[in-house]
Amino acid sequence: MTPLIEVRHLVKDFPAGTGLFGRSGTVRAVDDVTFAIAAGETFGLVGESGSGKTTTGRCVLRLVEPTSGEVRFNDTDVLKLSAREMRDARRHLQIVFQDPYSSLNPRMRAGAIVEEPLIVHRLGSRAERRSRVAELLTIVGLDPKDADKLPREFSGGQRQRIGLARAIALNPSFVVCDEPVSALDVSIQAQVVNLLLDLQQRLGLTYLFIAHDLRLVRQVCTRVAVMYRGRIVEMAPAEALFTAPAHGYTKALLSAIPTLKPGQRLDRIAYAGGTSDRRELREVAPGHLAAV
Repeated sequence: MTPLIEVRHLVKDFPAGTGLFGRSGTVRAVDDVTFAIAAGETFGLVGESGSGKTTTGRCVLRLVEPTSGEVRFNDTDVLKLSAREMRDARRHLQIVFQDPYSSLNPRMRAGAIVEEPLIVHRLGSRAERRSRVAELLTIVGLDPKDADKLPREFSGGQRQRIGLARAIALNPSFVVCDEPVSALDVSIQAQVVNLLLDLQQRLGLTYLFIAHDLRLVRQVCTRVAVMYRGRIVEMAPAEALFTAPAHGYTKALLSAIPTLKPGQRLDRIAYAGGTSDRRELREVAPGHLAAV
């Protein structure tokens, strides 16, 4: 089956500034990353802060321009599209940002925020767009009357629902979920996750799910890739990754998951890095790849 999204040898370098002797350099945030996502799948991307997972997600959508590599959507390399072609492609490629407090324009009302993609892509009359906004707000569990409110009048969970409504306004097929619940209260996180899963079923969405909450990733993702210092060091079906991790860094990550049993001591595994981090992925079990 042809993947909906296929990322091949993705690289992203950032300028590192001027050094001690006036020399400028680069920092490689994403280093030869390759993976594919099937239609309808939730593909998890995990790793500690600074591992490159958010940069990878943004490179896939060209919110950050990659240094090199390929990103194929429906077998078309989006990195080769012109600005006009990319704008058309964005109807199918959307993102839900991590922080619902900074990702919404504080001066725009909720209805205008959700309507904005429809205006940019010149879809529908004004009346049709307003009807679509009411429909979208209802789909994400908000009252259509909330369209006249400003972001500051909503809770964090409600703001993230507005972000979701904006993301699905154009009927996309692929959505990058960039730590979509990490900025929310624990009591609200489950509601937003359940909404994401419901929207996936109702609208046939495919997700790239970026997160650091490993228990959540195990719950929602079909397959998971583990990133360390810009590279994927392990990739496997979710249950296989959690029950039989092969790479030392993955084992260290999993050992840090908090226990729900009071008084139970964690057997933490330290990981200092090594030569295996630069190795090519190889199959250690069916569908299970690791840099070992």
